[in-house]
Amino acid sequence: MKSSLFAKTEVTNKEDQKFVMQNRHTLLVNLDGEIYAKQGAMTAYQGNIDFEFHGGGAKRMFKKVVTGENLHLMKAVGQGDVFLADNGADIHLIELEGDQLTVNSLNLLAFESNLTWDVKRIKAGVMGLVAGGIFNTTLEGSGLAAVTSWGEPVVLSVDQPTYVDVNCVLAWSTSLNVSINSTFKKGSLVGRGSGEAFQMAFEGQGFVVVQPGEGLTNMVAMSSGGR
Repeated sequence: MKSSLFAKTEVTNKEDQKFVMQNRHTLLVNLDGEIYAKQGAMTAYQGNIDFEFHGGGAKRMFKKVVTGENLHLMKAVGQGDVFLADNGADIHLIELEGDQLTVNSLNLLAFESNLTWDVKRIKAGVMGLVAGGIFNTTLEGSGLAAVTSWGEPVVLSVDQPTYVDVNCVLAWSTSLNVSINSTFKKGSLVGRGSGEAFQMAFEGQGFVVVQPGEGLTNMVAMSSGGR
């Protein structure tokens, strides 16, 4: 049997690495212990592996309920190979080295269990409540994390006030001061708005990772006829 399809076999020569990219859209976890991943992200596995809901303990669970944060995790435990993906999104690996990173929870695919995580609230006032998306997830410690993006992201250096569409923010330096900015005008009430009414505002010294697409937000809108 011949096909170019069969050239796309799994990468098996990196067993010493925990996270191994198979292609732009699929991640292999060489599991010997446990990792955390987005619920529903498993596409295949080999070996003796159990999957279970991970709420993060009573304190984090309470925070998620109160804030409405939408981080839904599962814990994969055992030995074997686990393949992860998220609706064809691009996957990027980040190695934390005793530092912190804040991630839009929709973009967090997986991370090693030795990293600690918590739900953080952006102090955004009334505008934040209107815009939504003001609760995100902070990772801290040393270890690997995998994040997804819709298209190839760009990393902006923040050394002056920087504004990013709330649906295009992927991750940022936890040290930055973050708020919600509004460019809402009266014209928006009569169909003449720009479509960019709310942005996340970043100030301080650090970086913000911006994705060029709004991912599932656009997919849902298109499926409902909002093209």
